[in-house]
Amino acid sequence: MRAAALRYRVMAYITGVLIIVVCFVGIPLQVAVHNTFIVNDIGTVHGFLYIVYIVFAYILAQKLKMKMGPTVLLLLAGTIPVMTFFVERWMQRAYIAPALAAESAPPEQQPVGR
Repeated sequence: MRAAALRYRVMAYITGVLIIVVCFVGIPLQVAVHNTFIVNDIGTVHGFLYIVYIVFAYILAQKLKMKMGPTVLLLLAGTIPVMTFFVERWMQRAYIAPALAAESAPPEQQPVGR
């Protein structure tokens, strides 16, 4: 669980930073001075890494046994600038931290169903 959560968090930050660069640096540069390097190249890198993010986020959602609604929000977070940071914090507090705490709790403190 810990490895899946780490992979998800790293990819969330990477895709979040890249989409911010594309939207708030690349697009203005493209419009103002017709420089398409950031939009084309960084945008392509973001696209490839977003696919990796989707895979890691889906694996994490399956391990956490998340419902459909939160899973869709988790998967779409990399498409809106800044949203990945909010969703990552929400995931950490609502799902990842409780799951890791339950995983590392002594057997007598773990819930009966696990």
